[in-house]
Amino acid sequence: MTKKNKIVLTGGHAATTALATIEELIRDEEWDIYWIGSGKAMEGKDVPTLESRIFPKIGIKSYEIISGRLQRKLTFWSLPSMIKIPFGFFHAMVLLLKIKPRAILSFGGFAAFPVVVAGFFLRIPVVLHEQTSAAGRSNIFSAKFAKKIALSRKGSQKYFPESKSELVGNPIMTQIAEIKPKEKMGEPVTVLVTGGSRGSQTINEAVLEALDKLVERYNIIHQTGFIDFEKIKEARDSLSKELKEKYEIYKMIEPMDMDGVYKRADIVVSRAGANTVSEIISAKIPAVLIPIPWSYENEQRKNAEYAEKFGIARILSQETLSGEALISAIENIEEDWFKIINGVKDKKSPDVNAAKRLVDLLEDVV
Repeated sequence: MTKKNKIVLTGGHAATTALATIEELIRDEEWDIYWIGSGKAMEGKDVPTLESRIFPKIGIKSYEIISGRLQRKLTFWSLPSMIKIPFGFFHAMVLLLKIKPRAILSFGGFAAFPVVVAGFFLRIPVVLHEQTSAAGRSNIFSAKFAKKIALSRKGSQKYFPESKSELVGNPIMTQIAEIKPKEKMGEPVTVLVTGGSRGSQTINEAVLEALDKLVERYNIIHQTGFIDFEKIKEARDSLSKELKEKYEIYKMIEPMDMDGVYKRADIVVSRAGANTVSEIISAKIPAVLIPIPWSYENEQRKNAEYAEKFGIARILSQETLSGEALISAIENIEEDWFKIINGVKDKKSPDVNAAKRLVDLLEDVV
């Protein structure tokens, strides 16, 4: 039996991209896969990362790394987080010496940077993957330590050395890539509201403000995140039995279940994370995107603009977000739904086969 190459995947908030890549690595049958990442999605809060929940379940050998981060806002947890940064590099070195991988694939994020740097000093080839239409801070810092940089979008090229870069697209899971676009809306229309795996408190507030009107008119599937779940559950419990049945709430929807949710959704309301944007473009679900205004290099706004240019999304700025504005944005999508669908029906997602292109790049590096 041929001995498999060991590979370490690492990153923060990149579970769906990593999962799509893991699918291809498993299909390739040449890799023994490990994951190094953070166990918590937020500093000082007991909110697990999607990666820490999912990867052990599918047999990926996973290690939680001690790592700090530079926070944009000063909080009670800023100093403890900064103190952990040097420990992250030492811990990464220990883990890599234990695993002895042939390559490292980083999806960016604060937990990935020490792994990339430690890998460089251990002479392990590093490949970065940038999911956004801009560039994450960790990947920008990591670029000098990487052998290759895989880009999802041409717009990211200006942040990285051209000689190291290759455009591959953003890997999406097979079951999502295989979703066939709807030809008509449901009766009533089903709206998926999501702020990503951590949820969005800002979007949640707008939903609560408009909840009565929303559930009277639509079926709502709401991925709330962990922080607001109990508050939103109370609001749901206060509804009549008939309306309660039209409002589904989940703390987190696991990636392997997302294809079923997308198949039910006629309209998506979401933040503009790179992975969500890739998925709605592939599944061709009309969307209202509400970018995080403080994302690094305004990456979420650029992701949203990419989806808008493709023709599948409209942008609602957080500055103007309210319950009334949310309902108006959904109604506008509903009114133009067939026009949007017809406009994108012959367009192809740039992310089809992105996972294969990324794995091919890894094989070239190894």
